Amino acid sequence: MEINDLKEEIATLRKKGNELIKTLEVDKTGACKDFQFFVRNYEAWYTKSLLVVKQLMPDKLDDFIVLYRNEKRKNIALSNYTISDALRGLKIQPGNHGPETALFCVGRQINIVGTCLEAFESTIYNIQTILQADVFDSELDSARHLHKMGFIRAAGAICGVVLEKHFAGVAINHNIVIKKRDPHISDYNEAFKENVYDVVEWRKIQHLGDIRNLCDHKKDRDPTKEEVDELITGTERVIKCIH
Repeated sequence: MEINDLKEEIATLRKKGNELIKTLEVDKTGACKDFQFFVRNYEAWYTKSLLVVKQLMPDKLDDFIVLYRNEKRKNIALSNYTISDALRGLKIQPGNHGPETALFCVGRQINIVGTCLEAFESTIYNIQTILQADVFDSELDSARHLHKMGFIRAAGAICGVVLEKHFAGVAINHNIVIKKRDPHISDYNEAFKENVYDVVEWRKIQHLGDIRNLCDHKKDRDPTKEEVDELITGTERVIKCIH
């Protein structure tokens, strides 16, 4: 199963949980709106959700289970009424509290599933960031080698590609849409100067973009070795500090 499919599966579980909890809400007669729907569908939802919690939030597993069934309690009370009690239609006296009492427990379980979705997204983001950082480090090593061997234009061109790839990820992180089909460093820099970094950083990146342009395009002069060394150092700083 693809990552997006897994994310969608967890989101669907949260959505179905919200549908289930609505059936436990009481109507004007004081009865659950659709208790039979809850009885027919809850167990399947619980089984799938339990697996998700076990994998993504193991520290919340016991909490999730005890909301369904509390094996350690000595007697049934309003404070320890569980979802399994509701499924059996048990009522607590005095007060004649029935299945609607489990509404709070189901709500807690839905919140845990929602936390799993957030944890999943955070984990995937961290993995992608680490993998991307490894790729960038490798490319910068290549740029340093080319620079050392005297191929300064090629070294600068690699830095330009690294910066543009990194900025594409920064744009996604900040929900910034770049309308240009193949944006360059200058396009990203203009888009980021208000919401991602300040004018001082904007000027630094503008300078890196100017050096990169000397490497990629024929200008009145060639880039110097010192300029490309500055570009390599600046690129390394950007990918570590701007996200």
